[in-house]
Amino acid sequence: MTDGRLAGKIVLLTGIGGGMGRETARLFAREGATVVGCDLNEESAAETVRLIEAEGGSIDSSAPVDLGQREAIDAWINDAVERFGKVDVLYNNASMPKFAPFAQMSSEDYRLTIQNELDLVWHACQSAWPHLAKSGGAIVNIGSVAGVQGARVLPQAAHAAAKGAVIAVTKQLAAEGIAVGVRVNCVSPGVMATPPILAMYAELGDRAPVAPIVERTISGKPGDPLAVAYAGLYFASDEAKWVTGSHLVVDGGAHAVM
Repeated sequence: MTDGRLAGKIVLLTGIGGGMGRETARLFAREGATVVGCDLNEESAAETVRLIEAEGGSIDSSAPVDLGQREAIDAWINDAVERFGKVDVLYNNASMPKFAPFAQMSSEDYRLTIQNELDLVWHACQSAWPHLAKSGGAIVNIGSVAGVQGARVLPQAAHAAAKGAVIAVTKQLAAEGIAVGVRVNCVSPGVMATPPILAMYAELGDRAPVAPIVERTISGKPGDPLAVAYAGLYFASDEAKWVTGSHLVVDGGAHAVM
C-alpha cells in the first residue's frame, strides 16, 4: 500500500501472534506500514501473516523469537535494519506475565514476569535506539491500567510492578529522546477482549474475576483490541510528531469510575 497514515514507515512490532498484537499488525499493514513482526509462537504468527495477506497486505514475520534474550532482540532488529535500511517505529506490544497473590507468588514467577514485561521493553528500546535516532523515529510502549491503579479482584502485583515501570521508563526515554529526535509514548489498555479474557468469560461468565472492572466500562464489555491499536497508530504516525512522553489509557473509562 502506498497510501495510509503509516505509508513508507518500517515498523518493528513485537507479539504479533494474537490479541492486540495481531490487530495492531493488521491495522498498521492497512495503513501502509511495512510491518516487521516477531512472536514466540510460530503457528500463531503464521496465522497473523495469513490474515494480513488475505486482506491484501503484507508483513515480514520472524518466529520463534524469544524476547527474553537480549541476543535474540539484537539479531531481530539488526536483521530488519539490514534488509529494510531503517527503522521508523518500535512498537513494544509483547508480554507474558504470571499472576498470583503477592504473598504467594514465587520468586521465579516474579522474575519471569519482570523479564517478559519490563526487561524486553528495555532491551528492545536500547537496541533500536540508534536506528530510531537516525530516522527521527518513535517508540510506542504498551503499559497497562495495572501500572496506575490497584485492583482488589486481581492478583497482579508482579504485572503491576512491571507495567508501572514501563510507564515510568516511557517518560524518562521521552526526556532523553528529545536530544536525538526520538519520540516515546505509552498506551495502557484496560480489560480487552483478548483470547485469555474471552476464555475466562467462557468458563466463568459473570463470575470472571475481571467482571467488576468490566461492568464499569462505557459498554459493560471487555474492550475491542482494535481500540488499543488505533491509539498506538496515532502515536506511531506523523500526526503525533509533537507528542512525546504521553500516556494514554484505553480502558472504556473503568479507571475513572469508583
